[in-house]
Amino acid sequence: MSRPRILLADDHTMFAQGLRSLLEDEFELVGTVADGQALVEAAHELDPDVIVVDISMPVLNGFDAVRQLKKEGTQAKIIFLTMHADASLAAEALRCGASGYVLKQSAGEELISVIGKVLAGHEYVTPLVATESAKGQSKGSDQTQQLRLTPRQREVLQLIIEGYTMRGIASRLGISTRTAESHKYEMMQGLGVESTAELIQYAIKLGLTST
Repeated sequence: MSRPRILLADDHTMFAQGLRSLLEDEFELVGTVADGQALVEAAHELDPDVIVVDISMPVLNGFDAVRQLKKEGTQAKIIFLTMHADASLAAEALRCGASGYVLKQSAGEELISVIGKVLAGHEYVTPLVATESAKGQSKGSDQTQQLRLTPRQREVLQLIIEGYTMRGIASRLGISTRTAESHKYEMMQGLGVESTAELIQYAIKLGLTST
């Protein structure tokens, strides 16, 4: 009997290598990618049974990549493996079409069993956030604050998610640091958030970096 085929998507090389060591005795690891766009391309090429994906990744974040794959009809089961112990993000993961949400800190204890659960048709959210996640999902997205971004703001936001400083963003986009900071400030004002961490959380949750 063939082993389930797993595709990993995580931009932290050492962590991805650790995942391979954890999973390769039980499953067939068909590939490892480091950004969301590469994930979309690899999923088409490799046709995995399960995709294990991080939320925060360069080029295309995990939520946007999974939305695209689901829109295109992928049959792979999706498990988000993330550092974010956030119920609203877990609920959004399920709305995107994921079957599992696991924290990186407990990957060694949970991930292998969760892969088995989702392949059997079950959903799983790590107990740390499961209760609040279910509440968030039941509310749906009708209360979610919306923000319309300009193309330049989307570029700035994606680079913020990738970890660039304002100076680095300005250099990449050929604008002044003050202009980059202005775009960031306008987005934070529009969403009513007070920190970069909150801005990133809302951006990923609402899919604001999707093209």
